[in-house]
Amino acid sequence: MEADPVQQAREWLAARDHPVPEPEVQPRAERQGPPLPEPVEGLNHGGPPSTEAAPSSEAAEPARGRSRSARTSSRRLNGRRRTEEPEERHDGPDADPEATARSIVLRKLTGQARTRQELADALADRDVPDDAADAVLDRMEEVGLVDDRGFARDWVESRQSRRQLSRSAMRRELSAKGVDRDHIDEALAEVEDSDELGAARALAEKKARAMTKLEPKVRYRRLAGALARRGFPSHVTSQVLAEVLADNSES
Repeated sequence: MEADPVQQAREWLAARDHPVPEPEVQPRAERQGPPLPEPVEGLNHGGPPSTEAAPSSEAAEPARGRSRSARTSSRRLNGRRRTEEPEERHDGPDADPEATARSIVLRKLTGQARTRQELADALADRDVPDDAADAVLDRMEEVGLVDDRGFARDWVESRQSRRQLSRSAMRRELSAKGVDRDHIDEALAEVEDSDELGAARALAEKKARAMTKLEPKVRYRRLAGALARRGFPSHVTSQVLAEVLADNSES
């Protein structure tokens, strides 16, 4: 390590009894370099935290939460799908009776087909005048929205295949719905004897599967009662039960 030239000069003077000058001491500010810039208000330069500093995270959190909530509410409000316009009503005190009847009929026909008598009963329940009801129902028949003949035909086809009903039972149901006798006869004329026999057999087989543990006499009596309640005549019941119970005894 090389010797400090200033220290060597001081030692040379001291060895020759020359006065040795004291080293010049620089002020503290000069030794530390240029002075620091003046602190700027609102900034922390490493000293103790100022009491006027920005709010802490705890204090700012509610504000941020409110801001997010406000933004979310705004987005929901702006992005909310507009609801459907309220359904137009025609049953006010000053409403046109035919407009009221037309609105009621169209709502009734939305879910399923109806007979004219069913729609007339619905209009009567809403106190629609008879002349207005007849005018609207006549118009609905003209455009094909009300068709008792087609209703009877579809009813017979559906009830026989899905509910295994007899012709007499379907006649009673259609009569209760106000279908004309001629329309009923026309629809039932399409049902063959074999169709009715097949419906009775399907019903008996379904019921018999739940009666395997019963005695033969009890099983016969219950199956006969089930067929009778569906309107099947006695000769159909006897033939079907003989076939179904014979099949079950063999199995």
